[in-house]
Amino acid sequence: MDTKHVDWRSMRDESAPTAEPEARRSGDERDEDEAESSEAAVADRTDLVYDEQHGEWVDPETGEILREDEIDRGPEWRAFDAAERDQKSRVGSPTTNMMHDKGLSTNIGWQNKDAYGNSLSSGQRQKMQRLRTWNERFRTRDSKERNLKQALGEVERMGSALGLPDTVRETASVIYRRALDDDLLPGRSIEGVATAAIYAAARQAGVPRSLDEVRRVSRVDKMELTRTYRYVSRELGLDMKPADPAQYLPRFVSELDVTDDVERRARSLLDNAKRQGIHSGKSPVGLAAAAIYAGGLLADEELTQSEVSDVTDISEVTIRNRYRELLEATQKSGEMTVGSTA
Repeated sequence: MDTKHVDWRSMRDESAPTAEPEARRSGDERDEDEAESSEAAVADRTDLVYDEQHGEWVDPETGEILREDEIDRGPEWRAFDAAERDQKSRVGSPTTNMMHDKGLSTNIGWQNKDAYGNSLSSGQRQKMQRLRTWNERFRTRDSKERNLKQALGEVERMGSALGLPDTVRETASVIYRRALDDDLLPGRSIEGVATAAIYAAARQAGVPRSLDEVRRVSRVDKMELTRTYRYVSRELGLDMKPADPAQYLPRFVSELDVTDDVERRARSLLDNAKRQGIHSGKSPVGLAAAAIYAGGLLADEELTQSEVSDVTDISEVTIRNRYRELLEATQKSGEMTVGSTA
């Protein structure tokens, strides 16, 4: 039997005498008014606790049940590990913007086997191949969907080559969809807009990749990439802040396999450079490379300019010029001193 915790204030209100006009109202009207006031009171509360097992909203202080009989929208089965969850699940993968149809269409598997695992006959294999062909044709009904399918395939390929997470690829897919809906593609290549979208999404997510890194995995040159990126960013009103050199440090430090002390000193050098405004107008990748090299010198790490240049794709001349500027700025601020290394 279900039990409810009733607040003493509600009991006092029920025992109080009611006014004469209220007594003349019907019981149904009073119930409707009470239900509406209760719904409004619950909607305004932000501290209620939801009991998923019983479908009830409970006041954490008084234990009063303010709403019950909620609809359970979860599955009717329980699973205790990922394998059991996959076995009992009867639904497909969630919708995603990384597919032109958002994953709602049907795919015909490439295995020529039936439901029991038996191989299909020659005639059945030919029939399934024709079905796959027609299925692919029906998945892209017009030129816009064919465009989107090709572009999102490029986004997935470049995102995988750059080691970007799924959230960044999803954002890049949304940016490309917006560009396609706003009719920004005429006069520009599909690969160029897709590359600009992946570059912008990486910067928005705080995991930027340099233009040279993106260009290496793209099918467009650097000039087309920069021109298309500026155009798409301006037309879509993307809020793109300048890349922070410190965002490149973890990836470069990991590839160089140096100690955490180098990263800590490099981050300190970059923070000091930003306070003094030295970073303005300079490449963030170049500053990150110079900071890592200078941090290696300060930490007595065996790190050469050539090694840093190979990982960061920044010339040794740039590294030498920038790291001297970083060390000089640090000496002026009095945070640390370096001997003859500068």
